[in-house]
Amino acid sequence: MIYIIPGAGNSIRHDIFLCLFMNLRLLCALACIVLFAQCNGWQQNNKTVATHRSEMHPPDTQQQAAVQTVDTATRVTIVYRAITSKDSIRHALKYFSSQLPVLFAVNRVDSAHIVSLDTLIMPDKFDLDILQYSPFPTDVPALRDVHKILLFSYPAEYFAAYENGRLVRSGPTSMGRKKDTTATGLFYCNWKAEETKSTFNDEWDLKWNFNIQNKEGIGFHQYALPGYPASHSCLRLLDTDARYLYNWAGQWVIKGTDNIQVYGTPVIVFGAYPFGSQKPWRRLLNEPHALDIDAASLQETVAPYLSDIMNKQQKRQSGTAKK
Repeated sequence: MIYIIPGAGNSIRHDIFLCLFMNLRLLCALACIVLFAQCNGWQQNNKTVATHRSEMHPPDTQQQAAVQTVDTATRVTIVYRAITSKDSIRHALKYFSSQLPVLFAVNRVDSAHIVSLDTLIMPDKFDLDILQYSPFPTDVPALRDVHKILLFSYPAEYFAAYENGRLVRSGPTSMGRKKDTTATGLFYCNWKAEETKSTFNDEWDLKWNFNIQNKEGIGFHQYALPGYPASHSCLRLLDTDARYLYNWAGQWVIKGTDNIQVYGTPVIVFGAYPFGSQKPWRRLLNEPHALDIDAASLQETVAPYLSDIMNKQQKRQSGTAKK
């Protein structure tokens, strides 16, 4: 026999809703606890990552002098392999956009030419700081007093931008072909133009051009990177690197047509490309550190020019102060 109590239906429904509400509050509390634990773990991991990055890129402050040199001895070892099949290369290029800059850097190419390579060099790691793929050292004590300097390695086909001895930017380049080799030595940044015509061929548009040899019309700028030295003496760069250096480097202060009052950022081009031999970066397949340039050898490269660099830097500071 079932007894029906008047008003009992409302009471039961009230109890059910109350039970559901309490369970919902409990679930929300548990979710908050889990989320807090995950966030706390994420913050701890980020602290570890931040510490690692600060070791790789010492801050440009007074504490910089106390930072230990990060050089080839502490570089992450990257293992490289070669892909030669065209189908395999096309398959390998189906990486996320964040990974493509690594392939551009390792193979010295741009997006337009990577698909036409007969051999693609692939690293086993894509999640490292892009500076880890550079042959240049991340810290050069001999350059601590040099505010800014730009270096181009002809054999490595790679550039490096330093601020007070700390590597801030590095990437691939395509320098002068065998017929029109790029001159080596010390130069200074002169004038710049977001877009200009080539002095070799007025049909060539050069973006983010920064001249370093005024009369010869030589400079660094964005243009095709086919994976080997192909320019007519200029120093070609990826668009992102050319734009960065365009805004990063300082230009000259000139009076009249040829009276330089203040020199721009110093630029050193060094080494010789082994024309007629295999691409130097192919050596990475057998020796991951084959192209590494240590701080000591870079110091020897800069030493003959350091006095002139510091002298012109002092004049630049004086000229800026007068303004």
